[in-house]
Amino acid sequence: MRFVRAVLLFVALQSPALAQTDGAGLAAGAKAAADQLQLYLDDVERTGGRPDFAKPPAAEFLARIFDVGQLQTLPPPRADDIPWLLDWAAAASKAGKAIMFFGIKPPVDPAGAAFARNVLEYQDQQAIQSDFMIRLAARESSAMHAFWQQLNPEQRTPIREAGLKKARIGFAELIYGALCTMADARFKPTNARRVSAAMRDTVETWAGFILPDNRAQIMGQLQRTELAVKDDEAEENLAVFGAALVAAK
Repeated sequence: MRFVRAVLLFVALQSPALAQTDGAGLAAGAKAAADQLQLYLDDVERTGGRPDFAKPPAAEFLARIFDVGQLQTLPPPRADDIPWLLDWAAAASKAGKAIMFFGIKPPVDPAGAAFARNVLEYQDQQAIQSDFMIRLAARESSAMHAFWQQLNPEQRTPIREAGLKKARIGFAELIYGALCTMADARFKPTNARRVSAAMRDTVETWAGFILPDNRAQIMGQLQRTELAVKDDEAEENLAVFGAALVAAK
C-alpha cells in the first residue's frame, strides 16, 4: 500500500496537467494535488505523526494548489473562465480544510484543543491559503461581472440575480474572515503582511463588488484588525484597503 501511495504521489507531481499554464490546466492540476495531499495526510495520521508542509511531498502539493504566481500570469478574466475558477476554488478549499481538520474526527469542535492546535501550528499554511483565495476570488468576481454584463435584460432572471448576490456575500465573508484571523494576537506579522497584501492588490475589485451592507461589516472589523496588527507594512496595506472601500459607492 505504501509503495502504491508513493507512486501516486510521484505521478501527481509529474502530471502534465500540473505543468500547464492555462487556467483550466492549472485548476485540474490543483485538484489532482489536493487529492494527493489528502492521501498524504491520511498516511501521516495513520502512523500517528504530524505533517511537515515545509518539505516534499506536501510542500509541492501546496505550491500547486495555492499557485499565486501562475494565477497572476493568466490573461484578464473572462465570463467563460467561471467553471475552472470554481474548480480551482473547490480544490483550494478542500486542501485548506484537510490541513485545519487534520487528526480531528467529525463533528469538528471549533473550541476543541485539537482544532486550536491546528490553527496555531498551521497558521503559515492558513495564510498561504488566504492569500491565494482572496486573489482567486477577485478573479472569480470579475468573471462573474463579465458574465452578467453580457446577458440580455430578459436573461437576468431572479434566480441568476440571487446567485450573483450569494456569491457577492460569500466573497465578503472571505474578506471578513481573513480580517478576523489577522486580529488574533498570535498571528505572525509575516502572515499578516501576506494576507493584507492580497487585499490591497485586489481592492479595486472588492470596492465595486462587495455589497454596501457587507462593506459596513468589513469596515467595522477592519478597524479592529488595524488596532490589533503590529506591523507597519500590514497596517499600510489595510489602510489602503480601507480607504478604497470608504471611497466606493
